[in-house]
Amino acid sequence: MRIIYCILGFVTLGLGIIGIVLPIIPTVPFLLLTSFFFSKGSKRFNDWFTNSKIYKRYLEGFVKNKIMTLKSEIMLLAFVTSLLVLAMWKVNNIYMSVCLIILIIFKYLYFIFCIETVSKEEYLNRRGLNA
Repeated sequence: MRIIYCILGFVTLGLGIIGIVLPIIPTVPFLLLTSFFFSKGSKRFNDWFTNSKIYKRYLEGFVKNKIMTLKSEIMLLAFVTSLLVLAMWKVNNIYMSVCLIILIIFKYLYFIFCIETVSKEEYLNRRGLNA
């Protein structure tokens, strides 16, 4: 199972890197998945990823300070919401649909009240990076 987590980690890392170059693909959700998969799959890969420039630039502020740029928040919320709506559409069960709607509401409430939205410049300044 650890090998599968590592493989999924590299796949989502690749998608996240593509998202850096192509704005149509969300970067942050894939990098969050990369962090999750590497933490489950391999301490070595997890340590490598958390020390990489990509992690420091796109995720470290969120993980340590609970801050995100507006663009990152919108991309993350849109990506996750679309996946939940797709699941709701495919499930075709009223109880599961209600649970997914509640999950979507809590997700938005969490981002509104628990994650601070900052400008890109402020995000980089708080992280000690230059724009």
